[in-house]
Amino acid sequence: MTDDSFAAVAARASMVPLLPCSGDEADLDALVAFWSALGLEVTYRQRRPNPFVAFGRGGIQLQYYGMPGWDPEQSHSTCLLAVPDTEPVHEAFATGLRALHGRLPVAGAPRITRPRRRANNAGLSGFSLVDPAGNWVRVTRAPDAPVVAGEGGTTSWASAGGGALARALENAVVLADSHGDVAQARKVLGGAVRRARAADGDPTPAELAPALAYLVELAVRAGEAGSARQVLTELESLAAANGANDDVRSATDEARTLLEDTAD
Repeated sequence: MTDDSFAAVAARASMVPLLPCSGDEADLDALVAFWSALGLEVTYRQRRPNPFVAFGRGGIQLQYYGMPGWDPEQSHSTCLLAVPDTEPVHEAFATGLRALHGRLPVAGAPRITRPRRRANNAGLSGFSLVDPAGNWVRVTRAPDAPVVAGEGGTTSWASAGGGALARALENAVVLADSHGDVAQARKVLGGAVRRARAADGDPTPAELAPALAYLVELAVRAGEAGSARQVLTELESLAAANGANDDVRSATDEARTLLEDTAD
């Protein structure tokens, strides 16, 4: 095959992620209910000899195969979904999850994170969706141009004008949303907030509010609703104080909505 003929075939090809599940009938039913609620359609289902189910919607194609003894908590499987805009995708997925579970699941499997710009994704907005089988579907805004690694083969990003607290928040987002390490994210961000307050000159409400709002979310994801409410109370006081701007009030509203949205 010549390079030209290979290029012609590749231009019309598609690559479809194959993700594992236990293959049990109940687990396949759970995946069907899950993805149907989130807007995908079942395009094929096989029970024997090998359990298999496929889903699709537009350019989104996803297939599952049965793996006996599969443990969702030990999953390392993942795939990437690149879209022009993450917001409508997140809205559709979140709406489906609320309809399926009566609330927005942010811990366990399934669960979903909020769209955020990520330092380990060249600053592109993204969120993570974990399916009932424990597989991670990582949704990201497609870059406008190819992302080129910097010196040493690394890609990094930091928000404009961000100080130590902003960088700690960005690191916490990577830890919790990309790596799933909520405990370490809380440790990193909580420590940064304490250090910022102990330094000469308190952080401004605009600097502090995003960090506190994310600490509310992390507490919810850790199953500590009491801690989340405590931080939210602090955040509400910040929003009510003189000098609070629309960004501070918006962060407070989002944290309050999240706490209400995830309550059992």
